[in-house]
Amino acid sequence: MKGFRTLALAALAASAAAWGSTVMALDLAALAKASDTVVRGTVRSIESRLSKDGSRVVTDVTLDVQDTWKGQARQSLVVLQPGGVVGEVGQKVEGLAGFQLGEEVVVFLERRGSERFIVAGMAQGKYRVERSSDGKAVFAVPDPEAGHLLLIDASTGKPTARARESMTLGALEAQVREALVTPVLPGTSTGTRTSPKLDAKP
Repeated sequence: MKGFRTLALAALAASAAAWGSTVMALDLAALAKASDTVVRGTVRSIESRLSKDGSRVVTDVTLDVQDTWKGQARQSLVVLQPGGVVGEVGQKVEGLAGFQLGEEVVVFLERRGSERFIVAGMAQGKYRVERSSDGKAVFAVPDPEAGHLLLIDASTGKPTARARESMTLGALEAQVREALVTPVLPGTSTGTRTSPKLDAKP
């Protein structure tokens, strides 16, 4: 029996390592309702630093906001991400949204303190904006880091294979705005507290 338990724990650890972070699966409606703000913007800067107590590496991603679908309109905002590289110290959290300089994105954000936000639902809360070769069509593409998440169904508590699909940017915006005007049914979770806990002033 002891040997079986050891094997089971080893298998569980291997599964967690393969999948990365575990997070509640959120459809677009739940993601939109759980977010404090939803914006389309372009990555202006990415800067990693140590937290105030020196125990963690965090990264500030500054976005120039082009359009606000939910929340207070602003010219720019800072997205706080756990992990990054400072000197010879590096930390990585599997399943977090990835950002690149100059990248155009749509992000679903939860407020952390008065000055920063985090991506809701980890990589579930970020889309990359891409254009067709002729520039006429604009698409919203799910962040590939979402593939490293082990998604848990909120109603069953079991893993689910629910996956994001690419769509036109207009379709994504329409679905988000529709979700925001649709009443929440009694007993239905809006998916709050969708992301790892971070201190307000790391």
